[in-house]
Amino acid sequence: MKNKIVRSSDELELKDSVISIKRVTKVVKGGKNMSFSALVIVGNGNGIVGFGSGKASEVPIAIKKGIESAKKNLIKVTLHKGTLPHEVVGKFGAGKVLIKPAKEGKGVIAGAALRSVLQVLGVRDAVTKVLGSNNPANIVRATFNGLSNVRSREQVALARGKNLTDI
Repeated sequence: MKNKIVRSSDELELKDSVISIKRVTKVVKGGKNMSFSALVIVGNGNGIVGFGSGKASEVPIAIKKGIESAKKNLIKVTLHKGTLPHEVVGKFGAGKVLIKPAKEGKGVIAGAALRSVLQVLGVRDAVTKVLGSNNPANIVRATFNGLSNVRSREQVALARGKNLTDI
């Protein structure tokens, strides 16, 4: 079940965070063309998050393009008391991400790229593990793969045909 958001990003108060900036070079007949690639995430700190990448000849322009791309790629994730409602595994390429809910006060225990995504999302307590590729782009995409499959308690109860109190 994919958690895509259809609401316009203009009405949201979004914070942005830069995950990585890389200098990339294209070799052409006349020499080398250098540019910058930026991986950016945006979120409102209350269950809405998106990521995007931008590429330009200057860093600020690349970041701006990344933010605009991220605003077009927002998802809504159901949170439960500052953490996720259940354990999540996300995969992308050779990267695999495991995110477990944690007790209140534990904090976000995660690597740099994954921590940034969870903090912008609004998760205060979670334990994570990155398996396989540690490329920041793959980690972010695997995290979004996992987060897009998060289901709320109400969705699970409806799918099972039970009351919320039975779960």
